[in-house]
Amino acid sequence: MSLILGISAPTLAQAASADCVPLKALQPPQANTTAPHKPFFIDTSGLSGSGAMPIHDPHDPHDPLYPKAIDLPDNALPPVDKTGNYILGTSHTLPAQWQNIQLPEGRIISFTLASSPTSGYNPGTVRDDPVPCTTSTGEAGMVHVSTSVPGDPSNLTVPGAHPAPWTRTVDVYIPPNTPTDRPLPFLIFGDGSNNGLYPGRDLFAMVDGLMKEKRIPPMIVIGVGAGGGDAQGSERGREYDTMSGAYADWVEAHVLPLVEKKASLTLSRNPEERATMGFSSSGAAAFAMAWFRPNLYHRVLAYSPSLVNQQWPHDPALPGGGWQLHSPWAGTPEAVPPHPGAALIPAAPLAPLHIWYEVGDQDLFYPVPSMPDGMHDWVLAGENMARVLADKGYDYQFVFARNARHVDGPTIEQTLPEALEWLWRPHMPPTTP
Repeated sequence: MSLILGISAPTLAQAASADCVPLKALQPPQANTTAPHKPFFIDTSGLSGSGAMPIHDPHDPHDPLYPKAIDLPDNALPPVDKTGNYILGTSHTLPAQWQNIQLPEGRIISFTLASSPTSGYNPGTVRDDPVPCTTSTGEAGMVHVSTSVPGDPSNLTVPGAHPAPWTRTVDVYIPPNTPTDRPLPFLIFGDGSNNGLYPGRDLFAMVDGLMKEKRIPPMIVIGVGAGGGDAQGSERGREYDTMSGAYADWVEAHVLPLVEKKASLTLSRNPEERATMGFSSSGAAAFAMAWFRPNLYHRVLAYSPSLVNQQWPHDPALPGGGWQLHSPWAGTPEAVPPHPGAALIPAAPLAPLHIWYEVGDQDLFYPVPSMPDGMHDWVLAGENMARVLADKGYDYQFVFARNARHVDGPTIEQTLPEALEWLWRPHMPPTTP
């Protein structure tokens, strides 16, 4: 039996040939690594020079931005009825929900979407990387073909990107005895089954077990395949890393109506009964779906979310992409509204969102050295988001996992049952900071 996300991201050096990415490439060239109060500063103090991701310490005294967190005993999990910041131990033991997993008893319906004049996101986008730099993720190959605009390392040019068609699979799980006389809650997740990384049917089985135990309410589960490729210049990156309501709108117009038609059911329009989930860039999309469309989604679950500047094409109205959800654009660190580089969540009224997310202590750090913009530290982005959510009084839980890499399989398997239970628990009113 395979387990959901039973893989871990390799180091940058392992992910590509040495001809494409030198081991020293984790320190971006021509980067500001010495002047913290000047634009585009990058803290490289944790780099070892080996090519591996730095190991972050949430108690590091040199970084006052890391909010206080509760250290948990090894193999202990955060309580499902509490909010705040928690630190997992180094062991990530498979919980009973996975050890005793059974085939889901409900129906699974699958259908394929393809780009067309009426599909949305038409035409799609693909990036051509020259041999030998092409990889499954593409990020390593981008070192040769991508450069940042002179004077603005946050603006990446990708000449290898061009229009192309896309296809993707949508998988829908309908639990047994699902009523058809009322609208139904649902969980929708990106990076669905057709990209080979996130086998959604294991997730269906685990969710099925949690529903039987009444730890989460009965719901429909929808896995939407990515549009193809990864990062800047790809369809996956275009959809997931763009900070707007565009992806949520596409799902609303082109996915959910087909789910209802093919499964002969009605999905809830109540945002409290809609949850969105993702991994890495699809985790950033989960945040964007709820933040930009709170009328559609109130519940967010994400692993290693790319709350960094992965947005492409560059948007001068939001030059820091996902980084600006929590922090100002690094080109003008003191930016305040109405400056286009100002952080979004700190400046906005409290939204009715419930947010659970995780990062690993060895999460990503500058996989694209040609973009030394000070906004590509996945761990710091997660910590900054936790600080902002706490300051605003959000209903959230942030998990920092030790001994965990980017989209770390053992960590996901360890935490996902409790994360879903936390996410779907009865609404807790926001607290006043």
